Amino acid sequence: MAAGTFFTILNNTNIKALTANVILAKTRTYCFTPNTIKSNHLYARINAVGDPSCSVAPVLQQWVKEGRNANEFLLQRIIRDLRACRRYSHALAVASFYNPSRFGSGDYHPNKEKQVSKWMSNSGLEFSSSDCAVQLDLIGRVHGLTSANAFFSNMRDQEKTVKTYGALLNCYVREGLLDESLCLVKKMSEMGFLSSPLNYNKLTLLYTNTGQLEKVSDVLLEMKRNGVSPDKFSYSICINSYAARADINSMENVLQEMESRWHIQMDSVTYSTVANHYIKAGLREKALYFLKEWEKNVGKDALDYNHLISFYATLRKTDEMKRLWDLQRPKCRKHINRDYITMMGSVVKLGELEETEKLLEEWELSCKTYNFRLPNVLLIGYCQKGLIEKADAKLQDIIKRRKTATPNSWSIISAGYVHKNNMGKAFECFKEALAVQAQNRDWRPKESLISSILSWLGENGEVEAAEDFVKLSMTRFPPNRQTYHALLKHPPYWHIKPPLVTGGVAIRSS
Repeated sequence: MAAGTFFTILNNTNIKALTANVILAKTRTYCFTPNTIKSNHLYARINAVGDPSCSVAPVLQQWVKEGRNANEFLLQRIIRDLRACRRYSHALAVASFYNPSRFGSGDYHPNKEKQVSKWMSNSGLEFSSSDCAVQLDLIGRVHGLTSANAFFSNMRDQEKTVKTYGALLNCYVREGLLDESLCLVKKMSEMGFLSSPLNYNKLTLLYTNTGQLEKVSDVLLEMKRNGVSPDKFSYSICINSYAARADINSMENVLQEMESRWHIQMDSVTYSTVANHYIKAGLREKALYFLKEWEKNVGKDALDYNHLISFYATLRKTDEMKRLWDLQRPKCRKHINRDYITMMGSVVKLGELEETEKLLEEWELSCKTYNFRLPNVLLIGYCQKGLIEKADAKLQDIIKRRKTATPNSWSIISAGYVHKNNMGKAFECFKEALAVQAQNRDWRPKESLISSILSWLGENGEVEAAEDFVKLSMTRFPPNRQTYHALLKHPPYWHIKPPLVTGGVAIRSS
């Protein structure tokens, strides 16, 4: 009976958190290396603490305890790299380690701070206003605006420079505080701190984020009146604001002005942005012109080729797609997985499944490690065309070649059967997905798929299977409103009392 089989699989499979994108989900893992304490490089030790929720303070304290030194350039580079990886709490810990006498991350005991201060004195480290600005920004990100304001208030007057004021403005903009931002900008103007486009750009970004697009161009005019030359970012935000309001003429005027500026070099971001706006406006010929201009500057950048191929797929320009695909290999040495995924996805968008099959076969001949993200593109294409049996057969064929499928692949097939209203097959494929969940422990099935199967089980009297699934899911992946409503549709489920459903809905017995 389905109930017993399903419950056995759920209990015997080491199911962890099941994650969201059924289709091309990417797994993110954190690396922990216990032996990195032996490393002679501070960055290597810090980088090994991959989990943002884990403190790097012990790593820094151990470094000091060993009597090791580091110069400000090394610490600045570490902070920069951590910020680039969005590891803000770790970056703040290093910044506070670098400047322990200030309001910091809260990781240090006073005795430890004295130890670090002595280490800094012996190392000859200096803390500049730029470093102070970075620390202020990090405090705002990690601890919030109140802590950032407190840090700024405690600064010495000589530390309150254009950089630290700019960092405080960045905190206000990030929180969407328009009045506070305008007040601060006025003060900065009075102090002569608005001599570059950077802080003006922050204001245009704030207007964009708060939906006041008509004010973006006013900031650009204000910049020019004050003798500040807009940079590429200034023009890009203004172009986007006009395009969002469907004011193509004004967008083109700003674009022409941008092109006439000798100090601004048009790049792939600008070309892609403008081409995208023209496509949305239905101006295909103008979009094609900027794609051609973009192509002249591509060089050996494989990502640019991928973006261009995607744009041409949107414009349904098959010949251009294939031309760029053939150009990409000699220019970039070889096609890698990312390139195949882009090309296959673009071909699927045009409905050319036979060409997608050829691309997959070509990739399989050259691949060293089988990555199911690539056949998944074809499986999705089959399902979109209603060819679910062909998709199922294709997956079975890959598995016969001693390839262990990922749960994502089985989820695609399961969802395809749901769309064809073949719920028995959908349920079987879902069980297969659970059985191979170890291949992608971060996989989580779509809630709509869970809800559909749950409803089908109830309608077919499989109450025991559904109860087992619901009870287990409460501890594995919190259901949302869709699952909640699926439960309410069937009286046999009303006695189930899970603790919480995401979205603020608690399930209670009727």
